Amino acid sequence: MILLTQTNGTKFYINPELIQTAEATPDTVITLVSNKKLIVRETPQEIAERFIEYRRKTLTPFVQQDPSNQK
Repeated sequence: MILLTQTNGTKFYINPELIQTAEATPDTVITLVSNKKLIVRETPQEIAERFIEYRRKTLTPFVQQDPSNQK
């Protein structure tokens, strides 16, 4: 889950896997895979960075390490 902020200042968590697009119009509009639209304070770039960090955290336990690097 990533933390976002509605335009009224209310913070909420969203599953970033449900985000289809994030665009600045000039407000940031997130379109979910269900076609529901949300307006948030974060920029599309900030959302992308949070998504990347989310993926790093969720995939790290499943990334197999090279056995030759183990001590």
